Amino acid sequence: MATKEEISMVGFALVAYAGDARTAALHALDAAEAGDFDKANTLLDEAQKDINEAHNQQTQLLSKEAGGAQMDVTFIMVHGQDTLMTTMLLIDQARYMIRMLKRIKKLEEKQ
Repeated sequence: MATKEEISMVGFALVAYAGDARTAALHALDAAEAGDFDKANTLLDEAQKDINEAHNQQTQLLSKEAGGAQMDVTFIMVHGQDTLMTTMLLIDQARYMIRMLKRIKKLEEKQ
C-alpha cells in the first residue's frame, strides 16, 4: 500500500516536472515567434525531458497499483495529473505551432 504521503509526494513531483515543462514550452513558443527556431527546438527538448520525468513518476505509482497496492487519491495527486496531461497537450500543440511559424516565416521571406 502506498501511503497518502507517498502519493502526495508523487503529485508534487508531477506538478514540479510538468510545471517546468510548461514553462519551457511557452518559452519555446516565444522564441519561435521571434524567429529563433534553434532556441525553440532546444526549449521543446527540455520540455519533453521534464515531461518524461513526470511520466516516469506517474508510472511508478501505476505499477504499484497494477500490482495490487491500494491507492488513496489525494488532491495534490489530482492536481499533478491535471498539470501533467495539460502540459503534454501544450507540448504537442507547441510543436505544431512552431512548425506553422516556420512555414509562415518561409512564405514571408519569399515576398
